[in-house]
Amino acid sequence: PILAALVGPAVSGPALLLGLADLVVMTSSSYAYVSGPRMVRQMTGAHITSEALGGVAAHQRSTGVAARVVATDDDVDDALADLLAHLPDSVDDEPPRWLIDDPVDRPTPEAGDLIPAGASAGYDVREVIRSVMDDGEFLEIRELYSPNLVTGFATVDGRPVGVVANQPQQLAGTLDINCSHKGARFVQFCDAFNLPLVTMVDTSGFYPGKDMEWRGMIRHGAQLAFAYARATVPRVGITLRKSYGGAYIVMDSKTMGCDLHLAWPTAEIAVMGAEGAVSILHRRADPDDRLGLVAAYEEQYLNPWIAAERGYIDAVIDPADTRRELAAALEVLSTKRERIAPRRHDNLPL
Repeated sequence: PILAALVGPAVSGPALLLGLADLVVMTSSSYAYVSGPRMVRQMTGAHITSEALGGVAAHQRSTGVAARVVATDDDVDDALADLLAHLPDSVDDEPPRWLIDDPVDRPTPEAGDLIPAGASAGYDVREVIRSVMDDGEFLEIRELYSPNLVTGFATVDGRPVGVVANQPQQLAGTLDINCSHKGARFVQFCDAFNLPLVTMVDTSGFYPGKDMEWRGMIRHGAQLAFAYARATVPRVGITLRKSYGGAYIVMDSKTMGCDLHLAWPTAEIAVMGAEGAVSILHRRADPDDRLGLVAAYEEQYLNPWIAAERGYIDAVIDPADTRRELAAALEVLSTKRERIAPRRHDNLPL
């Protein structure tokens, strides 16, 4: 693993080293950019400070360069140690097994209790993650960059894992260009360093908008699908609530090669939500009739059972059993060894 710590300025060529690192820790007073304020002013006429151009706020929220930010230089070593504790020494090794006291069969009913009754209501998926992971610990990275997708490290029965989860609190957990970059980079990182992947799904689809489409949502959105399809580490998915349309595919569905995909009874797996489907299938229906059609669609299709019957979901589980089922799956998959077909190159959709 290549980790970088930025404790001061990184300007021009040296700044590019941050882009080559696997993970970057920045101090709150550091900054980095390729072209500085003077060059920006000469070329564009805009006046900007070093902090505004390349400070931690920019690299946390806009660029995604900073995996973690710490207050002072004294905190850097601890931050690096926390990250390295989840990683092997090299790509030829497996991550170290942790010694934990948290019972592997601990019930997790609180995980299911976090899901609101309203289908469009938000909740913090990080609380779901913490409820099922060892000792409630979750080390999130790139927290403020594209927060509609959560990525980070945890352990299950002492095994380090990489976690990818939609965040319903932000943009309803929809996928956009930035979170496709964020997720694809993280999935590839976990695959490189033999970290099993746990994916928690609650998304209503890709974020709509002409600007998103013109900026290349098709091309960039394919990056997440590409990363998952290429990953050979153990992969377990859990659909918590919504999983609609193209977003269902790219969030490590069975068709992307997920080893085991579970679902809670609250899962809704469909091409789209009830109102959108009825507006297409019954566009000429009266408004009063549409209410009944929406209710009928929700009852018949917005559940995990049809997907389970067709093999897209391996099992529908009680949320209280999530930790036990996840640990059992990772134990079974611990001997997984899969090699991709020999090739000179692949062509990531950058």
